[in-house]
Amino acid sequence: MKLSIIVPVYNEKNTVEEILGKLSALAIDKEIIVVDDGSTDGTREIISNLKLQISQPHTGLKVIFHEKNLGKGGAIQTGLKNSAGDVICIQDADLEYDCNEIPRLFARFADASISAVYGSRFLKPNPNIYRIFLMGNKFLTFLTNLLYGTSYTDTYTCYKLIKKDVFEKLKIKSFRYEMEAEISIKLHKLGCKVVEEPISYHPRRLEEGKKIGLKDAFKGVWTIIKYKFIN
Repeated sequence: MKLSIIVPVYNEKNTVEEILGKLSALAIDKEIIVVDDGSTDGTREIISNLKLQISQPHTGLKVIFHEKNLGKGGAIQTGLKNSAGDVICIQDADLEYDCNEIPRLFARFADASISAVYGSRFLKPNPNIYRIFLMGNKFLTFLTNLLYGTSYTDTYTCYKLIKKDVFEKLKIKSFRYEMEAEISIKLHKLGCKVVEEPISYHPRRLEEGKKIGLKDAFKGVWTIIKYKFIN
């Protein structure tokens, strides 16, 4: 079974090379699909240099550039269309998540009945989460569980590993962070078996470039309510 790791990137010049190096070192059958979502801070040039330095056929590295910023959801949609693995994994280009935990999550697919594996930040102590983001994530997860009868603990986690054929059936339409809610809801609507595993989380400081904000929370609420009435 092969894993396609989609890395949506937007203005991450300080971390993109390090995270790609760590992903490349993972001892699993994988490909890495980097989707630069219209970066303007020099990230694009760093990725271009890496693309020239690395022999892609041997490393499984694919690099795709968006000419304009479409949002995280848009970048993931592009990555999905260009993936060849059996399972899709989403990896942000910052260093908030420990990618060494990916093989453990991926191993859960030894159970063929599982359609998706979520890495939950709330199944183990992660005391450094900003309170405002903690409360936002908890509320969005609570609202999803309330309206759909689900039992998620972390719907907005980055670490969602989903079988490719299942991911394609979701027909994701969101272009920003509300995509996280849409994925969780549509997996439930399809009757998919989703399991959660505890993961570590080391949030960066706001001044380091954290991008999700209040506007995204409102979009998340609207998305959760909207899909109660549409497919």
